[in-house]
Amino acid sequence: MALDLGDRLFAAAYERCLPDSPAAFAWRRHLLRQARGVTVEIGAGTGANLPAYPPVERLILTEPSPAMRRRLAPRAAAAGAELLDASAEHLPFAAHTIDTVVCGLVLCSVPDQAAALAEIRRVLVPEGRLLLFEHVRSDEPEAAAWQDRVDLPWRVLARGCHLNRDTLDAIRAAGFTLAELHPLELGMPGERYVPHIAAVAVAPSVA
Repeated sequence: MALDLGDRLFAAAYERCLPDSPAAFAWRRHLLRQARGVTVEIGAGTGANLPAYPPVERLILTEPSPAMRRRLAPRAAAAGAELLDASAEHLPFAAHTIDTVVCGLVLCSVPDQAAALAEIRRVLVPEGRLLLFEHVRSDEPEAAAWQDRVDLPWRVLARGCHLNRDTLDAIRAAGFTLAELHPLELGMPGERYVPHIAAVAVAPSVA
């Protein structure tokens, strides 16, 4: 079946748009070093995180985009990872069977962020870990107002990515506890207006 042209173009440009400074990769590696047991990366894209993973019991990559999956498949196979066609809102795992979930620049663009976080909480074991590398809503009023102004055209250009989502509040509202939270300086142009964070969130101790 022919792939959607917009999907193909976005997949082709995706890696060039990722934060790729040494600082960004160092933070990815810091987070992924904490992956344990059965680990699921949601929206794995073209596999940018694969070089930073430690050995884990089982690594599963989910990616709903056909064009992304086509680019990701050989990298996943080379890394010994499983690749599934699944969205963040509908994960094909039984409740409380996943030890670690990884989200890297994903929660900005999932269609239903609250549903995605509820689904992540459902599949994680009690006190399982959600490892996050995301861009978030700015704490600075001027920068947040700019994010609100450009959010709609940005979403059209970036295939549903929201600049102004308050992802940290959404994580807390979903019942997670933030064990680590690091505002990042990545050396990117205009990063005041697109602040990034690295974070570790812990699922509740009781299922």
